[in-house]
Amino acid sequence: MNSPFVPTGAAKPTQSDADFLLAQQLLQQGQTARASALLQSTLMREPAHQPSLRLLAQLAMGARDMASAQQCLEKLAELEPSNLQHWLQLAMLHRAGGDAAKEERALFQVLCIDARDLMALLMRGDLFERQGRNHDAAKSFQAAVAVAPDAEKLPPPIRAMLVKAHRYCERYNQSYSDQVESLIANAASQFSGAELDRFRLSLDIMFGRKKRYESQPMNYFFPQLAPVEFFERRQFPWMEALEARTEQIREEFLAVLQGEQGFIPYLSYSEDQPLNQWVELNNSPQWSAFHLLKDGLPVAENASRCPATMAAMALAPQPDQPGRTPVGMFSLLKPRTRIPPHVGVSNARLVTHLPLIIPPNCGFRVGNTTRQWEPGRAWVFDDTIEHEAWNNSDLLRVVLIFDVWHPGLSEAERVMISAMSAAFNQFAQSGGGFDL
Repeated sequence: MNSPFVPTGAAKPTQSDADFLLAQQLLQQGQTARASALLQSTLMREPAHQPSLRLLAQLAMGARDMASAQQCLEKLAELEPSNLQHWLQLAMLHRAGGDAAKEERALFQVLCIDARDLMALLMRGDLFERQGRNHDAAKSFQAAVAVAPDAEKLPPPIRAMLVKAHRYCERYNQSYSDQVESLIANAASQFSGAELDRFRLSLDIMFGRKKRYESQPMNYFFPQLAPVEFFERRQFPWMEALEARTEQIREEFLAVLQGEQGFIPYLSYSEDQPLNQWVELNNSPQWSAFHLLKDGLPVAENASRCPATMAAMALAPQPDQPGRTPVGMFSLLKPRTRIPPHVGVSNARLVTHLPLIIPPNCGFRVGNTTRQWEPGRAWVFDDTIEHEAWNNSDLLRVVLIFDVWHPGLSEAERVMISAMSAAFNQFAQSGGGFDL
């Protein structure tokens, strides 16, 4: 008959198991010496009894008996070579004992098991820093920073180690960039500042001084178009003619403004849509628009009040996707209002700004580049790169906004994008369904 205390098929407890349980009871009673002696006796009989090895290693470390702790941990690592905790504890032990070579080997074993182990990466960075191996330390700390979760989720000791890693990386990158800048200064001296703008941005991104921004359209992405924040004026031969009409356009806007009709919130999402960063500006008069072209067609009543503005926008190659583009409007940003970072719908088109009324303390950022509007000075940018705007003044800011074809698209590509848009319309039996 089977014993009611031992499940059928389960291994019966050995004498070593019984001694281990007794050792635990002795520890609970404060009899540490007797428990340690019992564990040692157990391991004399059964050297591979892992529960006894783990507990004896813990007791040895508590008693600062590093030799005994090392012996137990090495045996555990031999028995369970894929258990990174054994190697991690060995690394800590060797660090406490000042044996850098053995600490490095143990950390190597941990990272062979899990190359993303945060504690091992932090410890190895610290080890390399102590040894003066600055490049190796930076690699380990950078890897730790890359894999680390939110610092608030980490225990305080590990959080402190992560803060140290961040600071080390900052100092290292600063030293690295300073030296590189010094070494290339002679080569850079033969060029003007503007010629090196992109190269200097590449250094800023490499050294972590700036972020890398790419085209991230919400809907339609056209491949192999370079993500450019602000485009060179020379790519748009119509721009000077547009700027020459600034005063006429501004006069038409002021007349419209005086009439106080036709202005609607720039954003008007339905209540059942996720608003995300647009909670404050959705259906808000703080950011409003007077539409001249909307969803590919003129807004007849508004357009008739602004013939000079309509003619000026027609100078540019406007996208042709009925139901979607072209679009054109007066954009009004009221005082003390900020438009949060966002991206546009398609990189097949670009966005033009012609500033009309620009008070102080206004700004516009696309990717890594921040500019201030100048009345009558237009620019073209890729709105699928993260961008934001602000009016920190006490006055109204007004910009004429309209879209144009991306100059990198061939005539054949433009024709096919327009045909694709028409196909979307036919499929959806409407002018929407896939914004461009």
